Amino acid sequence: MAERPTGRPADKSSPRRQTGGPPRKWTERTGQRSPPPAPAVQKDPAGYAARALAVRLISAVLDRKRALDDALAAELSTGPGADLEPRDRGMARLIAVTTLRRKGELDAVVENFIERPLPADRGLLSHILASAAAQLLILDVPPHAVLNIAVEQCRRDRGARRFDKLANAVLRRVSDHGREILAKAGGPRLDVPEWQWTRWTSAYGEETATRIASASLREAPLDVTVKIPSEAADWAERLGGVLLPTGTIRIADPAARVEALPGFDEGAWWVQDAAAALPVRLLGEVAGLAIADLCAAPGGKTAQLAAAGAAVTAVDVSANRLKRVHENLARLHLSADVVAADIHTWQPDRLFDAVLLDAPCTATGTIRRHPDILYLKRPSDLDAQVVQQTRMLDRAAALVAPGGTLVYCTCSLEPEEGEHQIASFLERNPSFVRDGVLPGRHGIEPEWLTPAGDLRTLPFHTPGSDASAGMDGFYAARMKKVPDLTV
Repeated sequence: MAERPTGRPADKSSPRRQTGGPPRKWTERTGQRSPPPAPAVQKDPAGYAARALAVRLISAVLDRKRALDDALAAELSTGPGADLEPRDRGMARLIAVTTLRRKGELDAVVENFIERPLPADRGLLSHILASAAAQLLILDVPPHAVLNIAVEQCRRDRGARRFDKLANAVLRRVSDHGREILAKAGGPRLDVPEWQWTRWTSAYGEETATRIASASLREAPLDVTVKIPSEAADWAERLGGVLLPTGTIRIADPAARVEALPGFDEGAWWVQDAAAALPVRLLGEVAGLAIADLCAAPGGKTAQLAAAGAAVTAVDVSANRLKRVHENLARLHLSADVVAADIHTWQPDRLFDAVLLDAPCTATGTIRRHPDILYLKRPSDLDAQVVQQTRMLDRAAALVAPGGTLVYCTCSLEPEEGEHQIASFLERNPSFVRDGVLPGRHGIEPEWLTPAGDLRTLPFHTPGSDASAGMDGFYAARMKKVPDLTV
């Protein structure tokens, strides 16, 4: 075939003409075809980005076994969620945590409208359906917005796109009839793993286990600790919150933007659950005392101690997590000696008047704030944590000066990480005696104490009159080191 002359358009009948779309234009200047037009950018429907982020977060937890906060941080720093407005970020997280909290019940409702089991290669379909059901049945989002976006999510997902019509039909039925089915589905019992439910009923009885599960699946309030306790009542008024008997301020809106609240920039307070603030208060007056805060990150207890006038040494094995401790102390205009070290090998040049060990644990008392725990923890995790806690507790005891105080605490509901751990410790460490906590002090209610005098808060316990608000499940024991009378 003769070479086509430069500068002349191709014959439309030529077999070399481009097919499958509009012909590309011949450019006179270069004698070459122009590049094909860029595909049109698909515009997201209003609210799509937030809901897409919610589904990605749910998938990160359920499919990749990643902690929700880690997944969210990655999305908001370098992922697709980085460009979202704060309002959309908040909506995405609310949808994700609501879906994770109530997933057992939501799945039961959705499955009621699906005749045959879904194939394994369904992409994100299950997460899209569950998150949409959460919006419809729990968050009361208008159905038209939920259905349209859920169908669009299916169409954009490679594995779920062939189920777009199914999703539309199922979610219309969920919208019309889902509430009646949800009411009869089985409640929190469906949302808690079988092994966890068995443990709670064994430790606390079925009635209390049911109350623990119900409270654990509710949205947690926003609690803050004030740097200067005498100003707490004033800050409660400025923040629109309530001053609890324990000294914590509880803010009505759990979704409030913390950074935008009065007093944040000047470092007047920090976020800390009401139960998490109690272990430090068990130490009493700490001004002038040398205190080691072990496993200190993210630093709420370090801040409490420093604000009360203690000379604090904050120790944590993770240098990365200690960055947040430094940031918090800088914002609060507080100081502490922050040390990145493994406490098993750390060799300070002195003993301490008091040691606080907030030991790593299964964190089952914080499911309200971290519903991903329901899916990330396994029974084997408990055994490993108990071994680690035992070693840490013995090491912490070695750092206490004679006559000093040791407070051990965990945010776990499991007796093995609390009552059993301390009973075993006292058996093998006769130089320590339990210093039981008395009700009434620091706003501590009698039902928050074990028969031995240790602190044991449950998620349905609440400081003050709002019985629905609750607090984290925490265990704390206070012990004294007997002075060496032979010296």
